[in-house]
Amino acid sequence: MKRVGAILGLRPEAYEEYTRYHQKIWPEIEQAIREAGITNYSIYHFRGTMFAYYEYIGPEEEYEERMRRLDAAPRMQEWYAIMQQMQVPVEGRRPGEWWASMEEVFHQD
Repeated sequence: MKRVGAILGLRPEAYEEYTRYHQKIWPEIEQAIREAGITNYSIYHFRGTMFAYYEYIGPEEEYEERMRRLDAAPRMQEWYAIMQQMQVPVEGRRPGEWWASMEEVFHQD
């Protein structure tokens, strides 16, 4: 299993709309996330910064391709178009990233 953490900014005026969308995500998005091998997915918010955490349970060698397929799904592209208007990428993220990947420095089961 691979654990993933990432951060992203959220426009203050978009908080209510963003949380409303996430109270019940579109069924196609939920299904695509599951099919990609993502589980235990959570997004937290604190003063304009969002932290996302998920676990990938598929084969390690398929991770990058599964994430590419997930990102390319037509309904996911529609979702991104709405969400990205409310989000603010953080400085220092890697080229090509929207959410900035974080390094895991501690874990305890």
